[in-house]
Amino acid sequence: MVRILVVDDNPAVRHYLRSLLEQQSTWQVCDEARTGGEALQRVKKSPPDMILLDFQMPDLNGLDVARQISGLFPKIPILMVTIHLSRELAEAAQRAGVRGACAKSDIGSIVEAVEALLHQQTYFPAMSSVEQ
Repeated sequence: MVRILVVDDNPAVRHYLRSLLEQQSTWQVCDEARTGGEALQRVKKSPPDMILLDFQMPDLNGLDVARQISGLFPKIPILMVTIHLSRELAEAAQRAGVRGACAKSDIGSIVEAVEALLHQQTYFPAMSSVEQ
C-alpha cells in the first residue's frame, strides 16, 4: 500500500484529491495537512511514501515546504498540484526538490504523475518544450 500525504489549505480540494487517489486500489491517503507547517510536522512524525503538495498556502508556500522536506527526506517524491502551473513555477519546483508538477484541474495528469513519481520518474508537462 502506497501511503500518500495530501497538503492543501482548501478542505474541498483535499477531499477531491483523496477520492481521486483512493480510486487506485494500492494507494491510500494516510494523512492530510492544511498548511506547510502542518505538512512538515506530519512528515517528521510519520514519513509517507509520497506527498501531494499545494503551491499557495497561508503560511509557507509549496516551494519552501518542498525544500525543507527534500532536505530531510530526499527519497520521498513530492508532486506539486497547483492552479498556478507555469514553466517558471515548474522549474522553481524542480530546483526545490519537487519531482513533478501538474494542474489541479487536470484529473488525468494527477494520476499519471503519481504513477510516474512512484516509478522514480519525473513529471513536468509545463516544461515539455524544455529538456528535463
